[in-house]
Amino acid sequence: MNRITLFLCGDVMLGRGIDQIMAHPNRPHLFEPCVRSARDYVTLAEARSGPLPERVTFDYVWGDALHELERVSPDARIVNLETAVTCSEDAWPGKGIHYRMHPDNVSVLSAAKIDCCALANNHVLDWGYRGLTETLDTLQAAAIHTAGAGPNEIEAASPAMIDLAGGGRVLIFAFATESSGVNEDWAAVRGRAGVNRLKNLSADCVRAIAAQVETVRRPADVVVVSIHWGANFDFDIPVSQRRFAHGLIDSAAADVVHGHSSHHVKGIEVYRDKLILYGAGDFINDYEGITGEESYRGDLALMYFPALDPGTGKLLELSMTPTQTRRFRINRAPQEGIQWLEETLNRESRPLGAGIKRRADDTFVLRAVT
Repeated sequence: MNRITLFLCGDVMLGRGIDQIMAHPNRPHLFEPCVRSARDYVTLAEARSGPLPERVTFDYVWGDALHELERVSPDARIVNLETAVTCSEDAWPGKGIHYRMHPDNVSVLSAAKIDCCALANNHVLDWGYRGLTETLDTLQAAAIHTAGAGPNEIEAASPAMIDLAGGGRVLIFAFATESSGVNEDWAAVRGRAGVNRLKNLSADCVRAIAAQVETVRRPADVVVVSIHWGANFDFDIPVSQRRFAHGLIDSAAADVVHGHSSHHVKGIEVYRDKLILYGAGDFINDYEGITGEESYRGDLALMYFPALDPGTGKLLELSMTPTQTRRFRINRAPQEGIQWLEETLNRESRPLGAGIKRRADDTFVLRAVT
């Protein structure tokens, strides 16, 4: 094996309105200030894009992404699953937004052959500890690896390990930060379930992660650090995030830093030949028809396909396929969307030393700039 290709993307939110059009919808009731039924999100999307089908097949939401996954044939497919997979009615008290997908709809993830779901985010505990337990059990039964949440601090911190056909493994360590909405009461501790929460982005945290990676990493392994961090709707990349990402590469043997939470794509950096995605955007959600932040183009996203050297983890190539969410489905982005992504990624990545080149087939490839 002369290269390892990964599939990475932004947040995958399959609950609420999307869950309602699947074969086995949950009860639709919600506890949001202005919305009391998940069916309202279906209505909003239909007002924007036309009627939605009901009881869709499990491959429906992936749409054009399935062809791209087949074409590229990545060795490991990794997503941040920002949805509890549960029927639990233990809605987290005082939390305005609650996402859940019925466990009988878990085959939607299998339809895209997802290998690993990062769960360290601000929605996995939306339906309480019972909801988290059911999420973990359901994904395990579907043979999908998880990282970033668990019944205690040790299991929540444990990496997912994906064996590669040619030898070696992909190790996924998943973390969440307070800046993404994960408060201390969601942190997994001894005797309490929760998420793998970073206290801060300090050098001490880098050293702790480095020690953990060292205990499990083998010479042929590729290490992915998946982090839910930062505010929504903001292109700025804080100095603390850059310093932390660089520290993970310098000291913790990270080969890829997979950042998400921002609801839109952000700048890309290659540091010491290693890939840093500061914000991968929202890959799929039910926000269609919601207004207020249109300038950030949350409907547009990217399928990231980093190709890595299996011996060193160095980035050989990053190809990206532009997509757009319409009718609760992933579609190839239209020309105006491709142009917006190209211009935005070049603008935001140039200060980080990177740029985007558009290919004849309307995919992108990362390039260095000076």
